[in-house]
Amino acid sequence: MWWSRRALLVGGAAAALAGCGFRPAYGPGGGARRFRGAVEAEAPDTDEGFAFVARIEDRLGRPGAAPRYRLGYTIGTEAEGLAIDQSDNVTRFTIEGVLGWTLREGDAVLLRGEERAFAGYSAGDSTLSALESERDARRRLMVMLADRVVARLLAGA
Repeated sequence: MWWSRRALLVGGAAAALAGCGFRPAYGPGGGARRFRGAVEAEAPDTDEGFAFVARIEDRLGRPGAAPRYRLGYTIGTEAEGLAIDQSDNVTRFTIEGVLGWTLREGDAVLLRGEERAFAGYSAGDSTLSALESERDARRRLMVMLADRVVARLLAGA
């Protein structure tokens, strides 16, 4: 019985979305098709840049020989200690990220924006685990920022 209610809800939601002109971004005729394999991000020069570009290429595909669009970006991050134990050691950090980006077609600026996100990590007892936790948080932060850029590209398509 529960499955019939779910089918009714899903079918009703699909009909409502179809009535308002909704098209899946990655479906036939969706906005993502325009960017698939056509966006080349600037060459990264930091670990954060590599993580950002890898996620952009994961979402939009690797650019072809002559990409139509160029994605320029600047990344800024700042770490802040949040929790201190009884020995005055910082045990929890937050890394805030700001990413400014510009999408160009030739010399024309098509879209630009600024995305913000944050990721946290705990500093363990060992230096190695704290460093790896920080690296992981920075990678997660770049994934979040890249996903936000892709969402803005698709919304502007």
